[in-house]
Amino acid sequence: MITRLSHATVYCLNQESAIDFYTNKLGFEIRKDARMGDFRWVTVGPKSQPDLEIILGEIAPPMFDEENAARMRELVAKGVVGIGVLEVDDCRATYEELTAKGVTFVQEPTERPYGIEAILRDDSGNWFSVGQRL
Repeated sequence: MITRLSHATVYCLNQESAIDFYTNKLGFEIRKDARMGDFRWVTVGPKSQPDLEIILGEIAPPMFDEENAARMRELVAKGVVGIGVLEVDDCRATYEELTAKGVTFVQEPTERPYGIEAILRDDSGNWFSVGQRL
């Protein structure tokens, strides 16, 4: 029986830049950082959710061959890939805080039937909904 989701992958164009974005802009902490030959396994996560690890997977071999890596990098950079929802207590305050840190939002906080939502893009182009439940 499946009991929970422990890891999720965010594909990034540059792993070092992604580490900087997720730790210094979003305030996540590094959970794992290990090298296996040329492959680097890096996970991060919100400090308040220690049981979740977000894999910062660089779009490169060995996970992708060069042809598919080029296609995937193009899609990520264009902002085609939506990752999920980052839950916050106060969407408007989080929007202000992250904007001041240089995070790009493609949608300002907006009231929806399910709560207040803003949409941010990470340094690679992936987008997240930033949501406050009502």
